[in-house]
Amino acid sequence: MSGNNVTDFILIGLTDSSEIQIMFFVLFLMIYLFTMIGNIGMIVLIEVNSHLQTPMYFFLTNLSFADICYSSTITPKMLVDLFSERKTISFTGCFLQMYVFIALVTTECILFGLMAYDRYVAICNPLLYTAIMSRTVCLKMAIGAYVAGFLNSVIHTSYISSLSYCASHVIDHFFCDTPPILKLACSNTQLNENLIFICAGLNIIGSLLMIFTSYSYILFSIMRMHSKEGRIKAFSTCASHLTAIILFYGTGTFAYMQPSSSYSSNQGKVAAVFYTLVIPMLNPFIYSLRNEEVKKALNNVISRTEGSSMTMAVFLTPKLN
Repeated sequence: MSGNNVTDFILIGLTDSSEIQIMFFVLFLMIYLFTMIGNIGMIVLIEVNSHLQTPMYFFLTNLSFADICYSSTITPKMLVDLFSERKTISFTGCFLQMYVFIALVTTECILFGLMAYDRYVAICNPLLYTAIMSRTVCLKMAIGAYVAGFLNSVIHTSYISSLSYCASHVIDHFFCDTPPILKLACSNTQLNENLIFICAGLNIIGSLLMIFTSYSYILFSIMRMHSKEGRIKAFSTCASHLTAIILFYGTGTFAYMQPSSSYSSNQGKVAAVFYTLVIPMLNPFIYSLRNEEVKKALNNVISRTEGSSMTMAVFLTPKLN
């Protein structure tokens, strides 16, 4: 029977030192606030600016939404636990957290691949771009990414939650991540580990294959461009995407594409801090600071806001006789 002697789990967290816990709380709270401000700001900026109503920014909106959701699945609980004497989470709550997290991370993984394909079509087939990447096609792609993510998570979570947890229920982590929970099972986990390795491998390799194939064609097309300005613009729009990809896939591959025998809880925690807290915060800044269109749209919004404020101030200021 699943979880036959376990009704809840205890999360060890990152450290036992009260001084370091306070430091972590302040640091992670700031990161979480920047994550929310940056990603919500990115979504609003794209929605209010007509120049950003393109497939690339449609996928970027979904990426920001996924970052907000999966960071919120982990961070608030972790912040509360930093000041909790007993860091418990119910059996159901633990696997619900795992389910949502895996679903959204898988979705984000697929979104990166779709964004690479979008850049390939835009740069290599510009005349057919609007026809190939129509709004309907982009919507179907995004829905497909979410469906695939949640189906993948159903497979993972259902298999792991069906294991027997009859010994220790102390998770050496700050959230319900897959590798440390598998270590607690008292039933055979070989099937689960193989399933995770295969599914994660197919997801990561499939997305990376799409990314590498797309960018191989993109690089070839950029090198053939006669205009220096065109090459710089193409490199600029691709550089931000590649930066985000390297950060995301680097930590994700390190965390999940290794056998449990070589899994280190401390290394797993460090990697988890990056892909649950740091990367969701960095994504909007990477795409805004390295993208001229986003910076121009942001400047336009700021200029309109300042203009509106000045107009309101003039209107409200009493006239001198």
